[in-house]
Amino acid sequence: MPVATPAHLARIETELHRQSRLRTIYSALGIGVLIVFMVFGFNSADEANAGSFSDGITRLFDFPAEIIRLSFEAGWSWFGLLWHYFPFLLETIHMAMLATFIGFVGAVVISLLASSNLITNKLFVSTMRRLMDFMRAFPELVLAMVLLFLMGKSAVPALIAVAFHTIGALGKLFSEANENADMRPVEGLKATGAGWLQQIRFGIIPQVLPNYLSYGLLRLEINVRASTILGFVGAGGIGEQLTANIQWTYGADVTAIFVLLISTIIALDYISRWVRGRLIGTGSMVGA
Repeated sequence: MPVATPAHLARIETELHRQSRLRTIYSALGIGVLIVFMVFGFNSADEANAGSFSDGITRLFDFPAEIIRLSFEAGWSWFGLLWHYFPFLLETIHMAMLATFIGFVGAVVISLLASSNLITNKLFVSTMRRLMDFMRAFPELVLAMVLLFLMGKSAVPALIAVAFHTIGALGKLFSEANENADMRPVEGLKATGAGWLQQIRFGIIPQVLPNYLSYGLLRLEINVRASTILGFVGAGGIGEQLTANIQWTYGADVTAIFVLLISTIIALDYISRWVRGRLIGTGSMVGA
C-alpha cells in the first residue's frame, strides 16, 4: 500500500490551491458575462418599450401603496369580505387537492415503471424517465392556457395542467425513493414465488410509503399556489377573483383575498410539516 510522503501532500495541496484559483476566476468571468448580458438586455428593452427600466423601477411600489391606501380608507370593511371570498378559496383548495391526488396516483405507477431496480428492461426504464421529464418540462401556466383555449374557461383545464405536471415532478422523486429501497425483502418474496405486483406491494411500498406521503404533502402546498396563479388566466377559483379586483383596483377586496391566501399557505405549511414529522417520527417539526 503506497504511503503519502510530505512531497506528495505538498503537491496535492498546491493542486488544490490551483483548482480553487481557477474556480474563482471562472466564477468571476461568469458573473461578468451575466452582468454584460443584463445591461444589454435592459438597453434593448428600453428601446423596444415606450418607457424605460430606470423610470419603471422608481414606480415599482406605486400599485402596492395604492392598494394599501385604499384598504385603509375602507377601514375594516375588508374583514367582512373574507366570508365572501372564502368559497372561491375552497374551490382553489379542492382543485389543488384533486389534482394532487390524481398526480400522486399517476406518479406512483410511473415511478415503479421507471425504477431500474424493479424493471430489468433498460430501454423501457429510460423511456419512462424521458416521459417524466416531458411531463414536468411544461409549466402549469403554459399547459393551462393551451387547454383553456381548447376547452373554454373552467376549473377542468387547470386541474388537468396541475395533475399532469404533478405526475412528472412526483414521479421523479418517487423513482429515486424506489431505487434507494432495500431489495432483500423483494428477493425473499421472489424466492417464495411471489409475482411482481406482490413483490412491489409487500416488499417496496411499505418502505417508501412515508417518503411518498411526505413528498405528496409538499406538492399539495405547491399546487395550491399553482391553482391560484392559474386563476389569473381564467381557470376559476380565488385567483380569478384576485385578478379581477386588481384590475378594478378594489383595495379592500384585494386585501381580503391576500389575507385568505397567506393564511391558507401558512396553515398548510404547518399542517404538512406536522404530518411529515409524524411520518418520520419527529412530531416536533411543527415548531421548526
